[in-house]
Amino acid sequence: MQHPHAHLFSQDPLLYQMILQAKPVTEATAYRPIYEALLSSVISQQLSVKAAATIKARFLALFPDNYPDPAFLLSTPPEMLRAAGLSRQKITYLQHLAQQKQDGKLEDAQLAPLPDEELIQRLVQIKGIGRWTAEMILMFALHRPDVMPLDDLGIYNAMKRLYALEETDKAAKARMEDISEAWRPHRTLACRYLWQSLDNAPVSSSES
Repeated sequence: MQHPHAHLFSQDPLLYQMILQAKPVTEATAYRPIYEALLSSVISQQLSVKAAATIKARFLALFPDNYPDPAFLLSTPPEMLRAAGLSRQKITYLQHLAQQKQDGKLEDAQLAPLPDEELIQRLVQIKGIGRWTAEMILMFALHRPDVMPLDDLGIYNAMKRLYALEETDKAAKARMEDISEAWRPHRTLACRYLWQSLDNAPVSSSES
């Protein structure tokens, strides 16, 4: 059976061969509201997948219908949020997100149509949201097809193995970006295959 995605990367022989031998990844189509995706991202920062899921479940259980209504979240005593497993810093970030939502600054109708880089620059102005987190929102909540998260440690490790990268830091990012030009306009999909090659979920970055 012909691979559904390998032909998209024929300009990069190394990636093409890797994908040709890989299990096809499933392309998601369900969009997540930006506000809810940002809340999940903040909760998950610097935690394992299992720990993040546990704390997120406790957090959501505090609210009617498991929806952190901004006004409800802002009125929730910090000690209740602490009891759910959230650090004081994350509580501050979550409250800031709720205030932004309540002020009408996190409406999907206004944010979702923005070009990738403009949307990233809007999101990184929010407390607790770095560029990597913003890129994950674009990739996994909004399903933008051409995002290249240069700060992601998993992508770096996968590319280091595939392309024998010797560079580090800024030089590595420059080389990664140069290599990824051949993947346009499907860099998000390419990254999903790179993560899969390490059997590694996109939960780590150099932000922290």
